[in-house]
Amino acid sequence: MSKVDEYRAALRETEDVDGYLLSNSGLPGPRANLELLRAAVEECTGEDIERWLAHDADAAPVGSREEFLAACGTAALGKLLAGGNVSALPRLRACANDSRWRTRECVAMALQRWGASEPNAMLDAALEWASGTRLEQRSAVAGPCEPSLLRDPDVARRTLDILDVVTESIIGAKDRRSDDFHALRKGLGYCWSVAVAALPDEGKSRMERWCAIRTSGGPDVRWVMREN
Repeated sequence: MSKVDEYRAALRETEDVDGYLLSNSGLPGPRANLELLRAAVEECTGEDIERWLAHDADAAPVGSREEFLAACGTAALGKLLAGGNVSALPRLRACANDSRWRTRECVAMALQRWGASEPNAMLDAALEWASGTRLEQRSAVAGPCEPSLLRDPDVARRTLDILDVVTESIIGAKDRRSDDFHALRKGLGYCWSVAVAALPDEGKSRMERWCAIRTSGGPDVRWVMREN
C-alpha cells in the first residue's frame, strides 16, 4: 500500500477530516505533505471543497497550517473539472491569482488532473489564460508542462503554442519588476525545456527562434532561454 493509499484509508476512518489534515499537513514547515494532499483530493466531497476554499489568504496566510486546507480545495477543483463540472473553472482561475504560492501550485495540479481526462478542454482554458494576468499566464504554462500529459504529440504541440503566446507577452513588459511578473518568468524558465523534451524536433526549432531574437526580445526572453 502506498503512502497515498494509507492516508486515504485514514481519512475514511476519521471523524475529523480537517483536524487530521491540519495535524499531518507538514505546515508550518518547508514542505507540505503532498501525499496527504493527493489523498484528500481523492476522498473529498463537494462540501469538503467548499469548506476548504473558504480559507482565504486572510484566514489562512502563507505558511500556516490552515493554508493546507486551501491548497487541498484548490487541487480538488481539478477533480470536479475531470468529472465534468465546468462551473469549477472560474473558481480555479480565481485561485490562480491567489497571493499564496502553494495555492497557485495547486492550480497547476488541478489543471493536470483535468488534462489527464480532458486534455483539449484543459488546453483551451490554458490558452485563454495565456492572455490573462501574469499569474494566470504562469498557471497556463505550468499546468500543461507535465511529462505525463506531453506524451501525446498534439498536447505537446498545443503546449508549445501556449508557451509562444506567453513568451511573446513578456517582451518590453512594463511590469517586469513586479512579483507576479517574476513568478511568471520563473515558470517560463523551466517550462520550455519540459515541452521541448516531449517534442524535440519542433520544440527545438521554436526555441531556436526565440534564441535568435533574444537581443530584440529583451533581457527577460534572454533569461528564459538561458535558463532552459
